Amino acid sequence: MPTVTLSVLGNWEGNIDLELINVIALAFALAFDAFGVAVAVGVQLGELDRWTVFRLSFHFGFAQFGMPIIGWLAGGEVVGLVGSLANWLAFIVLLAIGGRLIWEQIRPEERKWKGDPTRGASLLILMFATSVDALAAGFTLALVGSQILMPTLMIGVVAAAMTILGLIFGRTMGLKFGRIAGVIGGVILIGLAVKAVLF
Repeated sequence: MPTVTLSVLGNWEGNIDLELINVIALAFALAFDAFGVAVAVGVQLGELDRWTVFRLSFHFGFAQFGMPIIGWLAGGEVVGLVGSLANWLAFIVLLAIGGRLIWEQIRPEERKWKGDPTRGASLLILMFATSVDALAAGFTLALVGSQILMPTLMIGVVAAAMTILGLIFGRTMGLKFGRIAGVIGGVILIGLAVKAVLF
């Protein structure tokens, strides 16, 4: 009788139903960053079109799909080195964006960020910042002998879906609560920044 691990990163040779639940739980845990950033983006943009929603959700989902594979293939030393540096980089990026979002609500006359965070360099930076945890998750999946394709597909799909929900929620908050929503979005990003280095 096979032993079933109760870890979130259990072995796929155990009970399939339990492992599916475990991977779904992992996917939602990893998607929290994408959801939080999407809320802030939705607040900032105010109005959303379907291509903006598709662009951000696709790229966040793709990043969450790809980073575990990199971690799974890279090995412990690479993930350990890159992971510690990446967490601090994610901290700096999210802290800067969150702080700027709050400042722009307090001093709207000094608003300077008029670009689209779902395009270009801003999009690449946000993709990286929201998928750092997935790098370490991929390495852990390798350690427990798990297959990689099914979990990463699930992680990517959940991240994309959570990004869509975050954008819609952020837009609704922004339209309804205005500057207060912007401050809340900034606080969420700062909280994610702290999480990147403490947890």
